[in-house]
Amino acid sequence: MKIALIGKGKTGGEILNLYPKENIHIFDTKNPLTLEVLQTCDVAIAFVPSEVLRQMIPVLIESKIPVVSGATGQNWNEEINKTLEENNLTWITASNFSLGMRIVYQMIKKLNMAKSLFDEYEYKVHEIHHTKKLDAPSGTAKSWNDWIDRSAEITHERIGDVVGDHEMKFITPFEEISVRHQALDRKIFAKGALWAAQYLVKNQQAIPSGLNYFENITEKILNEKETTHGL
Repeated sequence: MKIALIGKGKTGGEILNLYPKENIHIFDTKNPLTLEVLQTCDVAIAFVPSEVLRQMIPVLIESKIPVVSGATGQNWNEEINKTLEENNLTWITASNFSLGMRIVYQMIKKLNMAKSLFDEYEYKVHEIHHTKKLDAPSGTAKSWNDWIDRSAEITHERIGDVVGDHEMKFITPFEEISVRHQALDRKIFAKGALWAAQYLVKNQQAIPSGLNYFENITEKILNEKETTHGL
C-alpha cells in the first residue's frame, strides 16, 4: 500500500515510524501537494489543520484516491459529503483514531445501561493532558459525555507531557464503577489511522461512498463480532 502522507507533525510523524518509509510520499510545506504524485498512491492520510485541508480538498477529490483525515478542527458539511458521493469517493474521518477508544465507547454504552438498576446515580469525567493543550475539556471528554443520557460533571488537569488520560465514574450511594483510558504513546493515533487506511483500501467497495466516520466503521465490526460469538 502506497501512502500519501499529508502533514508530518506529531501524529503524522509517528506514521513514518510505523510504516515502511519507501511506501510513503510526504507532502508538507517543502513538498506541495500535486495531483500527479497523488495519483501514484493508494490512499492519502492527512493530519493537518482544518484550514490547510480545506485548501487541498479539490485536488484530493480530483485524484480519485480514498482519504483518511485526522484534520484538527474540521467541520464537515453536507456539501462535501454530497461531492464525494457524486464522485464515488470514500473517505474516513475521526477526531481520535485510537482503536482502544472504540472499545471504551462500547464499554461506556454498556455502563450507561446501569441506570435501569439504580435510582440514585451520577456520572463524573476527569481528563488529564499535557500543559501545551490549551482547550479544556478535551474533545474526547465531551464525546464521552455525549455517549451517556445524563450530563456528567467534567473536570480536567494539565500536567507535564501526558498524552491523554480519561476516566468516567458511575457513582451510586454505595458503589462506584469506573472506565479509564490512558494513551501511553501518540503512536496509538497513527496506528489507528494506518488501520483505517488499510481497511479502506481492502474494503473500498463495501464501504458507502461519501464521508464515513471511523467510530461507525469500528462499531459495526465490533457489533458483528459480538453477534457472531454470541457475546
